[in-house]
Amino acid sequence: MALTKCLIANRGEIAVRLIRACREMGIRSVAVYSEVDAQAQHVLLADEAYAIGAAPASESYLDSRKLLDVAQQSGCDSVHPGYGFLSESADFAQAVLDAGLIWVGPPPQAVRLMGVKTEARALMEQAGVPVVPGFQSEHADDTPFIAAAEDTGFPLMVKAAGGGGGKGIRVVRAAHDLPDALAGARHEAQHAFGDARLFLERYIEHGRHIEIQVLADAHGHTVHLFERECSTQRRHQKIIEESPSPLLMQNPDLRQAMGQAAVRAAQAVGYVNAGTVEFIVTPGGDFYFLEMNTRLQVEHPVTEQVTGLDLVQLQFAIAGGGVLPFSQADVSVQGHAIECRLYAEDPHNQFLPATGPILRFIPPQGPGIRVDSGIQSGDVVTHHYDPLLAKLIVHAPTRAAAIQRMQQALADTVILGVTTNIPFLQSLLAHPVFVDGNVDTMFVDQHLQALLPAPSPAPDLAFIIAALEDRYNSDHAGAKVLVDSDLYSPWARADGFRPGQK
Repeated sequence: MALTKCLIANRGEIAVRLIRACREMGIRSVAVYSEVDAQAQHVLLADEAYAIGAAPASESYLDSRKLLDVAQQSGCDSVHPGYGFLSESADFAQAVLDAGLIWVGPPPQAVRLMGVKTEARALMEQAGVPVVPGFQSEHADDTPFIAAAEDTGFPLMVKAAGGGGGKGIRVVRAAHDLPDALAGARHEAQHAFGDARLFLERYIEHGRHIEIQVLADAHGHTVHLFERECSTQRRHQKIIEESPSPLLMQNPDLRQAMGQAAVRAAQAVGYVNAGTVEFIVTPGGDFYFLEMNTRLQVEHPVTEQVTGLDLVQLQFAIAGGGVLPFSQADVSVQGHAIECRLYAEDPHNQFLPATGPILRFIPPQGPGIRVDSGIQSGDVVTHHYDPLLAKLIVHAPTRAAAIQRMQQALADTVILGVTTNIPFLQSLLAHPVFVDGNVDTMFVDQHLQALLPAPSPAPDLAFIIAALEDRYNSDHAGAKVLVDSDLYSPWARADGFRPGQK
């Protein structure tokens, strides 16, 4: 059954990405927006758009009742949650199905099973998927954890059972630090997820973070689309992702074993649609299951670039009851892709989010360059949402060529008005350890000061251009200026001007 009209239950660059896929498939798109997003790009691109509340996400994008009301009132037959917000809420997925709509994602039961990390670990063990040695308990006091810590071994990680996104995690290197770590992780987990349960895992030092993209239809077919390496991260937050993994390029047997384990993991929970199974690989070459993300990933374009597949269109097709149009043997990797996340943040100030107006945004262009963004010149970055501005993805025949292309793309990117992490990304890509493909999960944190480039003020010319643009817009407040066109051309103004008229 082909979908005809879909509610995009999200905002920003992922909402834009989903809307563009809808257009290509002939699906009408319905956007929602908070009061500060009324002129956002996803609102302007959608076929229809509806206001759903105030700026705080709890009063808009996280209000499932408002989202369902819009879906039903606008005549949608489906809901795509994107990632973040309610994308991994089993309750929301079930509410969508109960309302007679199609959920473009996995079954609620699969979301629920993988959403609790302790239950996911137990399921993976039963399915023959290796898991990191650890300990879990339903008890709320510290006693069983302290007793089990010696068996688990130090260093270890305290992790939130209902967690994700790097929250509710503490690394503990000695027994006397464990009580404070448990208290801190428990508090953060309760605040972030409403679930204070914890578990312990052995901390794999100098591991490689590698994830496997999986796809499954409702007819019993499950495939993997090879790997993405996400070892370049800071405090468990990904910074740069690439495919194929530099590690697995040298070890095809390990790649095959991890791909097969990911398929078993998906099958164990009756998974349908797109998902990602995350693993940690030890320096000795062993790999362990970390978690399964039951949604589309931020870094899904990396897989799209090397496989030539459109994951969002496949999501829609599967949700409509379609059969996967290919088998495992049909999927291959061509070339190399790298993704950098462009954030409004200040690396020199502990990576704190930056806010303010985007005076000018000019994305890079050229062969092998893709920009997934939800911003445009004139937008304002607020404190209400994640400060992700855009994703910059490049594809090239080799990894070395991809790194060079990414460096040039970053250099060609213009974002005036807010502080960004672009210089930090350039520094990372130029580091010999990254160039050699030897980055592990500890690299950025251990070399952070060396990776931070010296602060440099923007060229005077950039401020002159921004000031002139601001002055022009002020002087022509009644004339709508087309974004990303020549501000001083009469063709860029929509104020009734006609050639030949006085």
